[in-house]
Amino acid sequence: MKIKSYLLMAVLLTAFIALGACTQSVGITSTPANTNTSDQDRQPSFSQFQDIPIPTGARMDLDRTVILGAPESWIGRLALRVEQNPVAVFDFFKQRSAEFGWQEITTVRAATSFMTYTRSDRVLNIQIRSKTIQGSEVDLTISPRGQSFGANPTP
Repeated sequence: MKIKSYLLMAVLLTAFIALGACTQSVGITSTPANTNTSDQDRQPSFSQFQDIPIPTGARMDLDRTVILGAPESWIGRLALRVEQNPVAVFDFFKQRSAEFGWQEITTVRAATSFMTYTRSDRVLNIQIRSKTIQGSEVDLTISPRGQSFGANPTP
């Protein structure tokens, strides 16, 4: 029982440290609430995300973005706000993902569209939905590709 609680504490501590390190690597900064800094001044760069296509004019939704790991092998969710309509955004990812080495697994074009791609040992899920007034909200989620660990078949 004590081993489980020590293991849980170690995992939580590691996750907390990793999350703090990723926040610095993405370039997210904290500004006091009473400053007149605009959202554009606080907007981090997309330069860390060289393995996925990013629509022109996209803005990162910092409240919903969670990134873990090194830039070349990051995992997590990158939340974007894009001024283009969902149809244009869907077409953008459909056309450009292959240029970054992603192979299409499946796509569903609907009110909320879903796209799934794979590349080496990672999986990219893209969710696109319309914003209330104009444009689109896009969630790009990258995770490690799962491996099957089943019992060996008997001879």
